[in-house]
Formats: sequence, C-alpha cells, structure tokens
Amino acid sequence: MPQMAPIGWLSLFIIFSITFMIFNMMNYYLFIPNMPKSILINKKQQMNSLNWKW
Repeated sequence: MPQMAPIGWLSLFIIFSITFMIFNMMNYYLFIPNMPKSILINKKQQMNSLNWKW
C-alpha cells in the first residue's frame, strides 16, 4: 500500500507501540512468582527459635 499517507503509517506505528507496551506491562506486573517451599520452612523455623521456653 504505497499510496497510504505517511500520517497513516505513523498512527499505525503509535497504536501498535502503545498496545505492545501495555501488553508487556500487564504481563510484568500481573506475574506473581511462587516462593520455594524451603524458604517458607526456614522462615518458620527462625520464628519458632525466637520463642522462649520457660
């Protein structure tokens, strides 16, 4: 489509860039990493060790 005006290509590029950035930001901020269970176990052991046993 070489007859298309340059402003049309510019608007298509801007729309594509904005949707691409929004898609990437959503994927980045909505991803919740799973913590390994060993870290949780270690934290529980540390908390238990702080309790005084009279």
